[in-house]
Amino acid sequence: MTTTIDKTGRVAIPAEVRKQLGWTAGAELEMVVEGFSIRLVRAVSGPQLVRRGERLVARPKAAEGERAQIDVPRLIEEERGR
Repeated sequence: MTTTIDKTGRVAIPAEVRKQLGWTAGAELEMVVEGFSIRLVRAVSGPQLVRRGERLVARPKAAEGERAQIDVPRLIEEERGR
């Protein structure tokens, strides 16, 4: 998938990609420069550790609507197909 930089330096992320990643308008992204590349990472706070009995359980801090919907079985099949 290819996109271009406009004259003000903006890059549009295609709707299909935003939908797949669960990114909506106003989502905060962190830009990481790696050599001649830029990697965009959703800037969300890490999980909160909550004690349940003698165990620690990770609970997400992001609201349910803000979390990306990931199809884990599909990702596993893609990895197996490599």
